[in-house]
Amino acid sequence: MWLKWLPWKFMVRRLAHSHGFSDPIALLSRVRRFSQPSEVNEPIELMRAGVVMHARGLINSRVIQHNLDWIWPYWINRQFRPQSDAFIPRAFSLTQINLSVRNWTAVGLPDCSLYPIVDPRGLVTPLWDGWSVDAWVVSDQGKRLAPSEVLSPVEQSTGLEGNLSVMTACQIGGLSLHTTAEVLQVNQHPVCRIRYTGRSDEAGWLVVSVRPYNPEGISFIHQIEFAPSHRRWIMDDKNTVLLSDTPDKQTMSDYHGGDVSLQLREADGEKTKIVCDVGMATAAAMFKLTPNEERTVEVAVPLERTRNDPSAGCFGQANSAGTLWQNAIGQTCGLSLPYKNFQYLYDVAVKSVVLHSPAEVYPGPYTYKRFWFRDAAFIIDALLRIGLTGRAERLIDHFFSRQTALGYFCSQQGEWDSNGQVLWLMHQFCKTTGRPPGEDWLGPIVHGAKWIQRKRTSRKPQSPHAGLLPAGFSAEHLGPNDYYYWDDFWALAGLEAAAQMLQGTTAEGKASLFSAEADDLRGAIDDSLTGCRRRLGRSAMPASPYRRLDAGAVGSLAAAYPLDLLGPEDERVRDTVEFLMQHCTLDDGFYHDIIHSGINPYLTLHLAQALLRFQDRRCIKLVERIAALASLTGQWPEAVNPRTGGGCMGDGQHVWASAEWILMMVNCFVMEQGDTLVLGAGVFPEWLADDGEIVIGPVATPWGPVSVIVLRDGDHVTIRWDGQWRGEQPKIVVRLPGRKPVCPDADQTSVTLD
Repeated sequence: MWLKWLPWKFMVRRLAHSHGFSDPIALLSRVRRFSQPSEVNEPIELMRAGVVMHARGLINSRVIQHNLDWIWPYWINRQFRPQSDAFIPRAFSLTQINLSVRNWTAVGLPDCSLYPIVDPRGLVTPLWDGWSVDAWVVSDQGKRLAPSEVLSPVEQSTGLEGNLSVMTACQIGGLSLHTTAEVLQVNQHPVCRIRYTGRSDEAGWLVVSVRPYNPEGISFIHQIEFAPSHRRWIMDDKNTVLLSDTPDKQTMSDYHGGDVSLQLREADGEKTKIVCDVGMATAAAMFKLTPNEERTVEVAVPLERTRNDPSAGCFGQANSAGTLWQNAIGQTCGLSLPYKNFQYLYDVAVKSVVLHSPAEVYPGPYTYKRFWFRDAAFIIDALLRIGLTGRAERLIDHFFSRQTALGYFCSQQGEWDSNGQVLWLMHQFCKTTGRPPGEDWLGPIVHGAKWIQRKRTSRKPQSPHAGLLPAGFSAEHLGPNDYYYWDDFWALAGLEAAAQMLQGTTAEGKASLFSAEADDLRGAIDDSLTGCRRRLGRSAMPASPYRRLDAGAVGSLAAAYPLDLLGPEDERVRDTVEFLMQHCTLDDGFYHDIIHSGINPYLTLHLAQALLRFQDRRCIKLVERIAALASLTGQWPEAVNPRTGGGCMGDGQHVWASAEWILMMVNCFVMEQGDTLVLGAGVFPEWLADDGEIVIGPVATPWGPVSVIVLRDGDHVTIRWDGQWRGEQPKIVVRLPGRKPVCPDADQTSVTLD
């Protein structure tokens, strides 16, 4: 507390002026004038992450452009080569960060939070934010295959049979390299294993190298020691890289000697230790290639430091990781589609959401490997819909440790959507399982709803934001601090969820209080939106009562999806969708020009979900576009450059997007709307082009799990369903696109449409 009495602003100003800099206090004050006044200006976590990223970007700018004869990661080759369509001039750029190929894929084991990542050319970063392992094939005649330098397409895919793996294959002329990366459990500890298979049409070498960088840029290596008798590198006296074979030659280099790739011809194996004061040490192990014969070498990196010898069992063991995956996802909702790409994306997405939900939920394996309630709400909702209720319950229970004494569910200070998201998700769990909240949930529910009640602004005096939540930074991709309707719709859904969950419990007396509070908040939102309609001259909902219509309006669609607060007939929803479709789509994707500056996969699917709810077939084009933007490994970054198709924002594997793909596929067949179960509303006409059947299930619903079969036989389409209802069969509507909706009788289990 004593710090606030110090004249720190005066000292900062004086220090800045003495060195010829602008006054940072005045500059920050001017920046904040572009947003609404708020008790928290920006979440400190986001500021910290931005500072760390640009600090690395500053190091990148000092290292890379002066050493372009090194073998660099794929993103650097794309971004620094003028021949590439992703080239970015550097000129006045103070920092140089990955803005063109933010694409990578994690491998791992269920319930393990250690995620090696693989970039689009097979570069493996075993440890979070650490150095990487790469491989090349070089011939004695000077030919070289370094996959990161190949700008033309390569083969890459996610292996789903048994263990989760990423496979990369590259070939140029007579040189080829195949890489498989996965995580094994060895002696109860996770180990990243990489299998390299190289081939050359002339005498050459398979080269395995440790690299002082990763997909974000430089990651320092100060010391490498090679122990020939144990076939291992020891990195900075703490991490180990194990080799399955003894190399025929090996060499090392520091920054002043240049990249080790420049010294392969002179490799003599005499140097077994290198120390680099700059932190750019490199090393290479070389394995002789006989012309036209493949050679396979394995590399293992223990992901945890243990007292046991990490080399024992790393190589040649049967892969037991497949059993772990089978136990984790064996009972999930299955999907069988004639569209193989959609099927592949669904199967990959299921493993992705499970992988990133160990003790708590992570929206990404690297850049976003931290917790947000916002991402967790969608990811856990997807887990619920595909039947992983036990995992979802464990994750929700973990939320309570983040609730403050005042009832605030806090992942980042200043974000006001979290309490509504937690309460809504808890209600989703109760509806899906048919179970009332346990006694241990009642306190958090009551305190969470009371926090929303206290946090609201006063209804008097009248203002555009009267009765809404304060200005905040909740959905940071919508813009600077403001009175976002996104927050208010989540708060409304949370209050309604709390009121419904408390019915019939020992805290039932609070239910009417929160129901009345929800009604009052709904009235405040309606009044504010009425003011927007007068101001804007149309019904579309802007991001806040003080904003014009822009791409941020996509946040207001939360009222339709996923919250179902406003029905598909509501003109405010329909007009918001029309504005976004006319002004904020590019090549059938939602182009988000606020911060993301790219096509956003999960927000495009939000827009598609809204269209699906009022039977607008334009949703098909949006879904197809997102499928086309997926990486070869079935992943999406947070935002995609519409020109290059590479990731330009966020984590290279954005798990919220994977969750949205699951929810989109499920809702195409089984969608809850109010008290009705809608079947087949999103079945693509192309899926029914040929005779055959499509199967999904069991999908979790508020009435019980249900499986659906769509059967095409000539001109007839039959939809069958098998529900394990907890009571009577719910009201069902079969709404196949292009055909008249049918409401079957209560005892029917199939409908045939002409």
